[in-house]
Amino acid sequence: MTTTGLAKWYGYMTSHDRAALWDLLHPDAVFESPVVHTPQRGRDITFKYLSSAEKVLGGPGFKFVGEWTSDTGAVLEFTNEIDGITINGVDIITFDAQGLITHFKVMVRPLKAINLLHRLMGEQLVKPESASR
Repeated sequence: MTTTGLAKWYGYMTSHDRAALWDLLHPDAVFESPVVHTPQRGRDITFKYLSSAEKVLGGPGFKFVGEWTSDTGAVLEFTNEIDGITINGVDIITFDAQGLITHFKVMVRPLKAINLLHRLMGEQLVKPESASR
């Protein structure tokens, strides 16, 4: 159910509660990055990408500026500025009947923003994960 899952997603983005993110992900969730060629499959890797992205992008300037929903998902437009570069992107999220995220695709523009996120996400992803979810 889109409304339940979407409310939980917004709640996570506000609370930064990693356990809430874990609980929101379907065990077979798929993540598609704007810079990684192949889809990343499974809750563990999807969790790692989404929690890392929240650390990189979710700072004080982050905001959602658009929302389009359907029965099974949502497209959320976001913006932020990091190191003087304006980042504009969309999250394309698919939910199952229980409101769990089954598919999460991120698209980002412009090229300078993609290059910056590629570097920052790479740095974040190599850090050891915290023991708590």
